[in-house]
Formats: sequence, C-alpha cells, structure tokens
Amino acid sequence: MNAAPPAGPGTTGPGTTTRSRRRAVTILLSLAVFALAVDLLTKHLSLQELSDREPVRLLGGALYLSLTRNSGAAWSLGKDYTFIFPIIAIGVLGWIAWMARTLRSVPWAIALGLVVGGVVGNLIDRIFRAPGWFVGHVVDMFSVFDPYGRVFPIFNVADSALVCGVLLAVALEFTGRQRDGTRALADGRRADADPDDVSADDGTDRQPAGTGDQAVTDTDGGRRERA
Repeated sequence: MNAAPPAGPGTTGPGTTTRSRRRAVTILLSLAVFALAVDLLTKHLSLQELSDREPVRLLGGALYLSLTRNSGAAWSLGKDYTFIFPIIAIGVLGWIAWMARTLRSVPWAIALGLVVGGVVGNLIDRIFRAPGWFVGHVVDMFSVFDPYGRVFPIFNVADSALVCGVLLAVALEFTGRQRDGTRALADGRRADADPDDVSADDGTDRQPAGTGDQAVTDTDGGRRERA
C-alpha cells in the first residue's frame, strides 16, 4: 500500500500557517500598543512640563524639547484641511487590517506594528484634542538642531514610529520579503517561507526529502522496496 509522501524541507501545513500568522499578528498588535503608550505618555508629560516654557536644550543643541500643536502635516502642510488627516488615517488602518489576514512575516509584523502605533497616536489627537472633533491639533515636542523646527519639522513619538515602520516596509519590499513569509525571486517565483518567519516549535515532524520513501516489507531478509 502506498503511503502519503512526507513533507519536504520548508513545507508547512495548515497548523503551522495558523501559528505563524497568530504569532505575527500578536507581534504587530503588541508593538502598536507599546508605541501608542509611549506616544501618549510623552504627550502628557510635555503638556504638563513644557507648556508656557522656553524650549529645553539637550545633547549640546542636537535636540530640543519644544512644545507645539500642529494642525497639519510636516511643516504644517495642509493645516487648512485638518479633517482630511483622520480620514486618511482610518483608511490606512483598514488597509493594514485587510493585509493582516495573510501576515506571517515577523519583519513585516514589526513594520506594520510601528505604522499602526504611529497612526493611532496621531489619530487620537485629531479626534479628541482642541479645537474640536476630527480637527484636533497634534501635540509635537521634539526638534533637532533648532528649537523651533527650522531645520527639521518638530515631531513626536507617533511620527517616529510611523516613519520607522514605513522605512522598514520599503526595505522589505526592495529585498523581496513578502508579508506571507515567502521571498520573491528575480524570475517572479516565490521561495519558501524564511526560517525566521515560521515558528520553530510548530509541532510538525520534518525530515529530509527522501526519508520515509522506503518501507521494510521483508523482516527476515531485510529487503527494502519503495512504497
């Protein structure tokens, strides 16, 4: 009787895929919550300690703590269209939620987690802070090389998380790393999932290709034949 062929190297079953996806989504959500918590904490402390105060000089002038409220994007771009930013943010979150259905890559989970944390951090400001619902001003406090953002836009932790997540996502795209854990090849094919993207302890017995092909059929003579 012929036996079912064993799983070859890099082959993953449905159970392994589910565990890998669960792990990736857990990393995404955990990192998003962490980034959001740090963002909310730094904004709270900035409002408490930096209001009505001159910028605080740190690291020899490389960094300043300078509280500001931004109605637009970087350099206050789009400040007359504040309501647009919450709509864009909600769209981005919906897109990431849709992509998470097939997410198995840990690096992609890290990238998307940073993006989610950054987007949600600033979205909360847009919705709940003054001057009103969905037109709130974002609290920023970090300025580099100048106390008033004349060298680089004043930013916050959410901005940093968002930019780092986007840069990592771009790097992953350029290196062919896919969200499902596979790697795109130059000829358009996809390689098997990277070892780092599949849980090592997946409960699946793997053996090199070719083992299990043969079965002992004659115990007294030791004769082996292919199944």
